[in-house]
Amino acid sequence: MPMSPNAQGRALALLNRVAQAHWPDRLKLRKAFEKLLYGGTRAGFMLAARHARKAPRSASSGELFDLSLSDEQRMLVEMLEAFALETLRPAAHGADSRGTVPADLLNQAHALGLVHYGVGESQGGLAGERTVLTNALMAEALSKGDLSLAAAILAPLSAANCIRRWASPEQQAAWLPAFIGEQPAPRVAIAVSEPAVLFDPHKLATRARNRGKHYVLSGEKCLVLDGLDASRLIVAAETGRGVALFLVETGSKGLDLRPEPAMGLKACGTARVRLKGVKVPAENRLAAIDFDYRRFLDLGHLAWCALALGTAQAALDYVIDYCNERTAFGEPISHRQGVAFMVADIAIELDAMRLMVWRACALADRGETYQREAYLARLLCAEKAMKIGTDAVQLLGGHGFTQEHPAERWYRDLRAVALMSGGLHL
Repeated sequence: MPMSPNAQGRALALLNRVAQAHWPDRLKLRKAFEKLLYGGTRAGFMLAARHARKAPRSASSGELFDLSLSDEQRMLVEMLEAFALETLRPAAHGADSRGTVPADLLNQAHALGLVHYGVGESQGGLAGERTVLTNALMAEALSKGDLSLAAAILAPLSAANCIRRWASPEQQAAWLPAFIGEQPAPRVAIAVSEPAVLFDPHKLATRARNRGKHYVLSGEKCLVLDGLDASRLIVAAETGRGVALFLVETGSKGLDLRPEPAMGLKACGTARVRLKGVKVPAENRLAAIDFDYRRFLDLGHLAWCALALGTAQAALDYVIDYCNERTAFGEPISHRQGVAFMVADIAIELDAMRLMVWRACALADRGETYQREAYLARLLCAEKAMKIGTDAVQLLGGHGFTQEHPAERWYRDLRAVALMSGGLHL
């Protein structure tokens, strides 16, 4: 669905502001921005002409099986891939070692304006009715640079998506404008996972008891993405009448937040959260009348699947170059069947993952049931992403075990796909 003329104008204003900055020249992104500006202007004129002619649509979207992206989506992906390879990839090793995202990188990511895609047009953002696939493409493009840094950059967008979808109109009007101001978006972490054996997100131990004007939350959350730097948490808790989401201040009495270092995702940081009788105002319960907890989980799982796609693609591209350049017995190791077959398997598995994820996202955008497709996509990505990470390390041999090459970091980060519930939201 095309953006309204007002949204189109805001998008062009945002892109013009970014294009006038100096850092795109330093990062060699000027050409990508110019193409995106041209495409946005072209789309705006096409939209205006279509409204002027009032021409009927020639065919419904259900008549053709078409996997091609729109011009705007392709240009957005191209821009973000350039940013990922030119900026995120070189910074990934240092961020992983230090366990933090550089402040200047977060500022550059803020300048891209991605969080605008999580705020509705009525609040001054760019999000229309169909945003799931576009958000997935953004996650896939950024994670080609680094999965952990991409997750950190997408955290504000995820929080905005969550509020836009599951908060009441009054809550959206109160909370969303802060995400698209001149200052960096507020750090809001989404807390779902709990430290339980065989954790099931549909059987939460965290409880929210209604006390009239407030709720009392008690429980424990683990692996909270970007939790250490968050000013607020979106906490999933069982109310006795189903699961609900609550916006909780991290400085609330009874809330204990501490580091929880993990095998991967080191740059964005993971935290353990304990809630001991934390009082949350009743108006901080996200109150969309059509809240669907299963859909909330599915959109979170698809976000992690999208990150897996980008990282797996980065691994495939890297091992292809390595195997073609690495020689043994006078010829590239890619000439060996054992190596060539393993690389081919990665490519096949990656294409299957991408088709499953894109299909689930497309169904979500069309307003159709996508629970089955999202579940299958997560199963496939959880299994194959770990296998691709393992195979990438194996193909690099001893080099794959060292930090000289990024394969060992990709291996660690990809294993998170099978574990994470929450943290991100398309």
